[in-house]
Amino acid sequence: MASIFDNATVLPSASIQEKTKNLVGFEKKFNRIYTNLKLLLDQEGLITWSKKFHNVQLPVIDQIKDKYPLIILAGDAGTGKTIAAESIADRMVRELNKEGHFLKLSTRVRGEGLHGQMGNLVNDAFAELKTQAGKKRLAFLLIDEADAIATTRSTMQMHQEEKAAVNTLIQKIDEIRELDGRAIVFMSTNRLHFLDEAILRRAAIILEFERPDKEERIALFEMGLKGIDFSKEQLESLANLTGPEQNDGLGHSFSDIRLRVLPEALANSFPDKALTYEILSETITKIQPSPKII
Repeated sequence: MASIFDNATVLPSASIQEKTKNLVGFEKKFNRIYTNLKLLLDQEGLITWSKKFHNVQLPVIDQIKDKYPLIILAGDAGTGKTIAAESIADRMVRELNKEGHFLKLSTRVRGEGLHGQMGNLVNDAFAELKTQAGKKRLAFLLIDEADAIATTRSTMQMHQEEKAAVNTLIQKIDEIRELDGRAIVFMSTNRLHFLDEAILRRAAIILEFERPDKEERIALFEMGLKGIDFSKEQLESLANLTGPEQNDGLGHSFSDIRLRVLPEALANSFPDKALTYEILSETITKIQPSPKII
């Protein structure tokens, strides 16, 4: 399966849990997804609840099974979609007291011109997803850059084999409903409008990942600079400098701040001087936000 998946992670994972602690805005994203999917993920608990409070198994519980276990994460590159998928899956198994398996579909295969084999790739990926899903174990599949596989079939330029791959993907999403929530598919994309309409209709949730707002940018600087005594005004100023108002309407992304601004400011300080507000401010003015992908 090495050629199919970039990685396969057993859940719960201590390393994912540790990374989750550094995700700004994670709780809001997790709660949105968990409150929508916990009915599907915990069928036994739902039945127990129904009999406890209503003395019967409500018919609506069976209707819940028709819900597609598909979550689409949409947003610019660098907004944290991939790590959010891992963290959401890890938190879900912890909340439900289950084990889990997280599979990330390889993007290398799509980069080798194997469009004609895409249907086989989809079949193999979902076969492994089903294998990993058990009564006490949840299985998660992440299709990163999903627009490369699930591109809308309405485009005239699409080859027949590519349309066949999308048809296969839709069929497999339909089939995993039979697993009663034990298998969940994440799709991440920075080009939501490229996804096939049938895929979009099947999504239980489409979660939009925006670039960080001012409070989130302040939190990013606070987290990365913990131990340095910056004033509230200085942190707000750094947040403003990385905001859309100071950058032609496009603010810095989460990864822009974490992986570009802060490391470069560190490099501008080490080893001869302290990391100061002035160095950070000057560094920010030299780093443009990552472009928006259209």
